[in-house]
Parts: sequence; C-alpha cells; structure tokens
Amino acid sequence: MATIKLTNVIKRFNDIETIHGVNLDLKDGEFVVFVGPSGCGKSTLLRLIAGLEDITEGSLEINDVNMNNVAPADRGVAMVFQSYALYPHMTVEENMSFGLRMNGVAPEKIKEQVANAANILQLNELLDRKPKQLSGGQRQRVAIGRAIVRQPEVFLFDEPLSNLDAELRVDMRIQIAQLHNRLKSTMIYVTHDQVEAMTLADKIVVLRAGNVEQVGSPLELYHNPSNEFVAGFIGSPKMNFLAASVTSIDADNMATIAVAGQSVQLPVDTNKVSVNSQIKLGVRPEHITEDTDAADFTLNLDIDVAEHLGGLTYLYGQYDNEKLTIEVNGGNLTRHGENITVGIKKQDCYLFNAQGESIIQRPVPKR
Repeated sequence: MATIKLTNVIKRFNDIETIHGVNLDLKDGEFVVFVGPSGCGKSTLLRLIAGLEDITEGSLEINDVNMNNVAPADRGVAMVFQSYALYPHMTVEENMSFGLRMNGVAPEKIKEQVANAANILQLNELLDRKPKQLSGGQRQRVAIGRAIVRQPEVFLFDEPLSNLDAELRVDMRIQIAQLHNRLKSTMIYVTHDQVEAMTLADKIVVLRAGNVEQVGSPLELYHNPSNEFVAGFIGSPKMNFLAASVTSIDADNMATIAVAGQSVQLPVDTNKVSVNSQIKLGVRPEHITEDTDAADFTLNLDIDVAEHLGGLTYLYGQYDNEKLTIEVNGGNLTRHGENITVGIKKQDCYLFNAQGESIIQRPVPKR
C-alpha cells in the first residue's frame, strides 16, 4: 500500500501542454478514480504516475519518495491496460508468472504468488488454458492477476472494462471492488464512465482539458458539485439546466430567482452573484416530480421520447429550447407526443453563475 502526492505536475508534448499544474494527495489504501471526457488527460496522468511518460515540471512522490527519475519497474506499481496484452502462446499460469520469471524470482515463490492470485480471481480451473480459450472477462481477470502476482504497492487501471459487453462490465466492476476490499491496496482507476466512478471510488478526481475540476467522495461530488461541468458530468442521466436570473437579494443572502416565469427563493453566495445576473438552475432527473402540489414551481413539457425500462421510465422533452430528462416510476404510461406538467422543489435546485461556478451549497447525506 502507498500514499501518492502530485505537486504542480505539468506535462508537455513539445510545445503542447496537456496537464496543467495538477495537485493531488491520495491516501494509503484509497480507491481513486480519474474520470472525465475523452481527451481530458486522465490516461496521461496515470502514465505519469506509472513512469511511462516523463513529468515536465512538478513532482510525484510515492510513500514520500520522489519518483520523477525512478524507472517504472522500480516504482512499486503495476498497471492493467485497456487491452489484455496476453501472450497467445502461453497458458494463463505462464502469462501471470512471466514478469516474475524475468525478474529471477524463485520458482517456489512464483508458484505461491500465482496460486494466491488465481484463488483471489477464481482462475484456478483456467491455469492450463491459453488466451484464445478464454472469454473477455476471463482474459481481463488474467491481466489483473498478472498485476497481483507482482505484489505492487499501487495498482493502476487504464479503462480495463471498455472492451467488455455491458453485462460483463457490471460483473467485472463488482469483482474489482471486491479485489480492493480484499487487498486494501492503493488503486487508481481511469474511466470515462461516471457510473463506474460512482460505484467504485472512495475518491473521484474529475478532469477537464488537463485540469482538475473537483476532488471528493462520490456523494460529495453528486450533492455539492463545485461547478456546472461537474454537475453535468456526475450523475446518470445527467443534470438538467434551465435559464434563470436573480431579481433580488435580501440581507440574509436569500435570492429571488426568476425561472420558467415563476419565482423561488434560495440562499446564494453573494461573492459569486449579484442582482440581475443571468444564471443556470440545475435539477437532477430524479428530482422532477409529477406531484405538482408539493412543488415550488412547475414546467409544462411536450414529451419527445419515452423510454420504458421496467423499473424506471425516462421521459425526454424540451422547455424553452433546453432539453430535459425526467426519471419517473416504471409504471408511468406517458407516451411520446403527450403534454405533461411536472414540478420542482426548491431544495432540489442547484444554481450556477455565468462562469459556471456553484453559488449554492447543499447538505451531503450522512451515513
């Protein structure tokens, strides 16, 4: 297990800067997920930690030891890539033990470590098979097993589930979570899938264009996003946004918000917003209700598409040129083309100023 600290880390490829002064403190035994859209720099940041790319400026420390000039093999890290990268002519056992054999580890020790990893990943019955005889999920488990036998201080996962189908992704996600619970190792996991981030992480690092937008627990990011980008990225389906404006602010920092031709009062950070400011009001799909009597303001929508999934139904419509998604009970029978009225409670609202900064704080549920 290990602590990891990145201080003002910058990465340039020739004159192009792709990572812009990243600062992170990762605790011993944490499961940390780097998440963000394609091209945001999450895989590059992982490769900097692994030593597969050189840090241009700043420092990387593992267990308080500077790793900037330490070779990848000497950093105590093991990486699981998106591609399985198994040797096709070797058995599962030979693939898992290859790195140890190359490093001159004693045969008895190799056998012990491979057996331990095979037991953890339920590969005992597959040790004599070759990769072509395995399913995608089994191959990925072998790739993870190859990392486990090295007994690293840090596990690095670079989108390891993206080559699997939907059902296998869910199964492997559970297995990776169980692996972390069992090994208690520090793990860093890269994905563009925020569902994976929410379900696996102790700590999520949201990246955009080489910058860290926010760091926190899944619930912290879900309930208190620091800006509009994080709010729209964390949560599935994504948050809805409505155009709004601030018409007045009283002495207690309570603002009157004009939205959808109605008014609602909410507390705001007066350092980030002023009277007559144009803002965005956010609300998550599950917080838009059909119970309009309990709502603080309402919307009238024409439904473009209704997705009936059994346990849930998603309704897609538009209000004032803004696309809205509503999550309702699976028994809802609304069809496309219908007009419905829905309500929103003020305690379910998020507010963002013109710069995209959050201007309202909401409580995070306690365990």
